[in-house]
Amino acid sequence: QGCLAPVKVIIPKGSLLAPSDTAAVVGGNVLTSQRLVDVVFKAFQACAASQGCMNNITFGDEVVGYYETVAGGAGAGPRWHGRSGVHSHMTNTRITDPEILERRYPVVLKQFALRAGSGGDGEWHGGDGVVREMLFRRPVTLSVLTERRAFQPYGLKGGEAGACGRNLLKRSDGRVVNIGAKASIDIQQGDCFELRTPGGGGFGAAGQLETDNGEPAAKRPCRAQSHFTARGSVEQYRLLQESA
Repeated sequence: QGCLAPVKVIIPKGSLLAPSDTAAVVGGNVLTSQRLVDVVFKAFQACAASQGCMNNITFGDEVVGYYETVAGGAGAGPRWHGRSGVHSHMTNTRITDPEILERRYPVVLKQFALRAGSGGDGEWHGGDGVVREMLFRRPVTLSVLTERRAFQPYGLKGGEAGACGRNLLKRSDGRVVNIGAKASIDIQQGDCFELRTPGGGGFGAAGQLETDNGEPAAKRPCRAQSHFTARGSVEQYRLLQESA
């Protein structure tokens, strides 16, 4: 409340953030906003970059249409590790439960897991991205709108950068195609799409952590959270059964 009162924002006309009426733009809410946060944080040396993206994935045909955003790694900062498998800066939408996705749409969710090791190393390490793989049961059109596929989320103060994301199409004949950051492509029955989201950058040179009183502290052995809170429709069904 009032924290921006002394701040003057100067945005030149015709720039990326103030385009003309005829400029070709897209994804301001879901992509440009993410990269803008990275720029501001780096300018103030506040923390490392998060995944810098919301991984917009859509597919459909003349009958169905589906859209989701997918989590990634958060950047580390002074005295904190980045979180793994989360949205950051812009949104925190819940993704569709696997059983609902497979029942309503022509896909099989083959894998949805943390992408181990994708967060940047450092005194405080970046969070890991995720791997999400879907098998298509009939022809559809797949579109992706993503960032951080060429340039890694930066680390800060000696921390390492997070891993770039990748969008891989695995054809039913065994071919694997990197479709790039932004694409729209026809999918055939039996094809798989594997999404690997970026990790967050690390903060500080890798070394020994210190506690608040300056004593050495053991470094956390694993980037991923040690546990996750059960949630979703399956968990809600279980709670209803137990309360009956």
